[in-house]
Amino acid sequence: MVHRRGFIQTALATLALPAMESLPLRRSFASQVMRGPAKRLVCVGNSFGMYQPRFFPKQTGKEYSITPLLKPMERHRIDFSVFSNLDHSIKGGHYAVHSFLSGVKYSQAASMPSGNITLDQRAAEVLGPQTRFPSLTVGSTDGLHGGCQMSWTRSGVRVPPISGPKELFRKLFLNDSPTQKASAVDNFHLHGSILDAALEDAHSLSRKLNQRDKTKLDEYFSSVRDIEQRIQQQEKWVLRDKPKAPIAEPTNDNLIEDLPELFDLIALALETDSTRIGTFEMAGANFRTGILGLNKGYHAYSHHGQDPKNIEGLVKLELYQMKQLARFLDRLKSTELADGRTLFDETIVLFGSGMGNANSHTNSNLPILLAGGGFRLGEHLSYPTEKQKRIPLCNLYVSILQQLGIEDDTFGTSSGSLNGLETG
Repeated sequence: MVHRRGFIQTALATLALPAMESLPLRRSFASQVMRGPAKRLVCVGNSFGMYQPRFFPKQTGKEYSITPLLKPMERHRIDFSVFSNLDHSIKGGHYAVHSFLSGVKYSQAASMPSGNITLDQRAAEVLGPQTRFPSLTVGSTDGLHGGCQMSWTRSGVRVPPISGPKELFRKLFLNDSPTQKASAVDNFHLHGSILDAALEDAHSLSRKLNQRDKTKLDEYFSSVRDIEQRIQQQEKWVLRDKPKAPIAEPTNDNLIEDLPELFDLIALALETDSTRIGTFEMAGANFRTGILGLNKGYHAYSHHGQDPKNIEGLVKLELYQMKQLARFLDRLKSTELADGRTLFDETIVLFGSGMGNANSHTNSNLPILLAGGGFRLGEHLSYPTEKQKRIPLCNLYVSILQQLGIEDDTFGTSSGSLNGLETG
């Protein structure tokens, strides 16, 4: 059994002090407070990208001809934009898919100031304390070829996804037992003890610092107080009942059959304000393709080898995903909020993948689609292909964060925000 004080001392290592002249280099960050109306973000991705000739329009601007894979989205045409030639300028095939929302391969995370934190988790750092669940990640728990591995924390740890509609339903709507609630309260109190010990050690350290480092230490105290406030905000949810379930508890089948229910549950999580950040990993391993009349696995179809039959099978799988995405947007648009706006008005929906062309294992020209959230959309935007003029996909992520009210001017490998993306 680990003694309480020993556990606290171990946990102190996770509370990073700021970089100081008098001490070895460390890293910290300060939280921000979102002001204004509530905003939400849902990121949806898959393992193998989209078949590019059927996804990207040939024309740019608002008058582009709808492509076969965008056809299910046609009724939402004025409310989404498609982006060509955006990516992270990295290679690795399946081993780079996990960089979709971060722009950083996990093998290179140590060299980045913020590691390989993903877009959703950065948003959750700011918006998360306002809801019961800082973020919800839904999808597959399989490995590289089966799971997208889309969500990563600032410390480089993958956020484990909720793997089925039954588990997601229970997380959203089933209350914990009295014993579980009491245990959770104890954990919050333990975290409070850890912070107290961190502050005590930092105060002792302050006597050894010069004035410049004392100023940095004051910033550290401020960040610790921010963490204390987050703990207090999360603690209030422990004894508060969850929303009443508006639907019956679903069962787990397979990703093909579960897609509609999972999208519906994500919409309910947003509607009940249980969370404002959702991530949906549509991974390949759990696609029971026979339900769609196919006889090969998703991964096999993605390596089509230019065989027309394999291409048609792949497009069928991708078309099904786009139909469910369009249905999800229908659901958001039909959900009215108290101020007369709809859930779609206040939700940014990002769709894409870390894979550009699964057949050739390339991670360039990623399939990116953006909908909702107050952006003025409705066009196909294409960016330069010349190496010296390339625009990082992370520039779009900076624009998304800013639209959420998060005043970041950099993210991942960004060089700024994304030009050409208008906001309302």
